[in-house]
Amino acid sequence: MQTKDFYFDLPEALIAQTPILDRTASRLMVLDKNTGAIEHKIFRDITDYLKPGDCLVLNNTRVIPARLFGIRDSGALVEFLLLKQIDHHTWESLVKPGKKARIGDRFTFGDGLLKAEVVDYGDEGARIIHFEFEGIFENLLEQLGTMPLPPYIQAQLEDQERYQTVFAKTP
Repeated sequence: MQTKDFYFDLPEALIAQTPILDRTASRLMVLDKNTGAIEHKIFRDITDYLKPGDCLVLNNTRVIPARLFGIRDSGALVEFLLLKQIDHHTWESLVKPGKKARIGDRFTFGDGLLKAEVVDYGDEGARIIHFEFEGIFENLLEQLGTMPLPPYIQAQLEDQERYQTVFAKTP
């Protein structure tokens, strides 16, 4: 399976830019796998489609503010997206612009509260980043990071908690 398998046209007018207050009133698209028929419902109707023996998967992932903006030693602004924690101080990250993030390059965040160095190259253009900090990394992320919104969300996120699923628990 590849990510391109999930590409489809979706009119911008149908993309919610902010979370709806009553999450049970969210839209629900129902696809009949036998006929291909599509129905547009409301999420609270989901129980109308569940049968004994069905498996319902709930997303309990808590999105962390994994988007950081740092400053290269040269003064240039660089964006980091933390992908995977390797150990307490090291993350696999996407860096933008990535081609200029070479092993040994150093960056600072939040007037030096957080520092980073590229220590290796990861898969598909990612970089392995070693962070230097005092205190608790997660607290620094809360202070310095932002939510990694998908590119089709243009609105500014006012309440990071509203971006979480109602089941959000595991970072």
